[in-house]
Parts: sequence; C-alpha cells; structure tokens
Amino acid sequence: MAKKLLTEQDVLSAVKQGKQILVVEKGTILTPSAQDAIRQHKISISDKDKTTKEKEVVKQSPTHSYHTSPIAQQVVGGNLIVVGSDHGGFQTKEVLKKYLTELGYRVLDVGTNSEESCDYPDYAYAVARIVAKGEAWRGIMIDATGVASAIVCNKVPGVRAVSCYNEFVAQSSREHNDANVLTLGAKSLGIESMKSIVKVWLDTWFGGGRHKRRVDKISDIEKRFIK
Repeated sequence: MAKKLLTEQDVLSAVKQGKQILVVEKGTILTPSAQDAIRQHKISISDKDKTTKEKEVVKQSPTHSYHTSPIAQQVVGGNLIVVGSDHGGFQTKEVLKKYLTELGYRVLDVGTNSEESCDYPDYAYAVARIVAKGEAWRGIMIDATGVASAIVCNKVPGVRAVSCYNEFVAQSSREHNDANVLTLGAKSLGIESMKSIVKVWLDTWFGGGRHKRRVDKISDIEKRFIK
C-alpha cells in the first residue's frame, strides 16, 4: 500500500483553518517543505492511532530515481565539498556542514566565521576559485537568496553556479548543465528543504550526450572573453 504524503500546501491549508494539530495516518511521509512549514507555524502532528510528537511520524521523502555516477567520488577534488557564506547564511552553513559530514563528505569551510556583517563576493569568489582550480569536487555558497552569490561565482571561468529552490531544479542543473557550484538562500528556504536540495544535487550525475554538447558551447562562449 502506498504511503500518504503530507505537503507544504496541506500544512498551510490547516493553518488557514486555524488548526494547531494535524492528524495523519501512521507512516505518513512529510516533504521537506512541509517539515519547514510545521516548524514555522508551530503545528503539532498526531497519529490517528495515538498522539505522538512530530518526530515520530516524520519520514524521509520518497526515493527519487536520479542519474548517479558510480565513479562520483573518483573525480577531481575527491569527495571534498567547499562551503562558504556571508553573514546572512552563516547559521545555515554551520547546519549544512554537519549534514554534509553525515552524508560522508569532507568539508572545507572558507568562511565567513560569524554573523558579523561582511561582503558576499569575497566568500562566493573563494568557493568558486577552489572549484575552478580542481581543489574541491563541488562548492556550496549560502547568502540571503542564493542569487547574488551565483552571479559572483559565474564570473570565474570554469564555474557553472546555480541557485536552486527545489529538488527538480537541483537535479536538472546537474544532469543537464553539469553545475559545479550550488548557491542557496538562507532567507528563502527552510533548512529541511535545503538539505533535500543539497542531497539531490550531490547525488545527481551529469547526463552527457546532447547535454555535453550544450555545456561545451557555454565553455566556448566563456573563452571568447578570456584574454
């Protein structure tokens, strides 16, 4: 029997109705965005059979079929992920560093190291430069929206940075565009959504074929402006 899915929209609908408790069937799967909404709106989850805490019914999102390479950890940079953030993304960076370690990756943190105001271009460039030099497998940079850092990273030759806001975009950016830097917005996504995006992005391998031809054209355009 297929397990039921609780989405962010389900949670928001309950909030609009003034509900503070959601009753779900045992084994119900909560999407990452639903988990974030539950935390944000302080909703309690109750099992139909017995009252439980949210953590007793939270399950992993459904397994997706992503194009993953068996040699993923053998490429340049090994399994090293370089991470960076500005002051707005600092707390999120600290959480994601721990998550990356749990997934089995090595982590290189280029800063920032506090919530003191700083300039995102400095840290976005540091992440992009290390990836471009082949010293890390992939890079992750966090600011308020992810957009600003993507702009900076894409100024570095050899870097294809993408700001992802859901798992589909994360998968497509890897499979179709061979993105090597992921930028995230600490103020535009919840932490569970970001964790899910990060995992999909890291698990998905470049599809090659017609996509390689298109990525090669991106590189050709880039070379026209390199003196």
